[in-house]
Amino acid sequence: MHNFSFNHLALAVKDVAQSMAFYQQLFDFKEIENTASNSKTRWLSLGEGKELHIIPRPEAKVKTVKAVHIAFSTNDLDAFMTDIKALNIPYFDWPGTPNTFNVRDDGIKQLYFQDPNGYWIEVNDATQG
Repeated sequence: MHNFSFNHLALAVKDVAQSMAFYQQLFDFKEIENTASNSKTRWLSLGEGKELHIIPRPEAKVKTVKAVHIAFSTNDLDAFMTDIKALNIPYFDWPGTPNTFNVRDDGIKQLYFQDPNGYWIEVNDATQG
């Protein structure tokens, strides 16, 4: 059997600069060199050798559902909610109630919102568990 590990997530976006600003401002992800090509694709470090690749596709039509999402954990969900409110980014619990979070059966709090291209993002406090 082969060994696998997560390497990167790639998102097709309409405006690379807008998406880079969103992910850097909200999550403080640092830009790293795109070593694969000299294209306009830009890379962000998610830490621990994991990356987010932002690929320009201005004509792409993104179809999303909340069940397909990327999730990040924080050690202070309350502070994150304050930050996201200050940026006027609408967020929801899993059922879709605005401006709130839900608590999973395992006690983890989570909330959901969309990036500028409509991709769903979950932020939870799993680091507390």
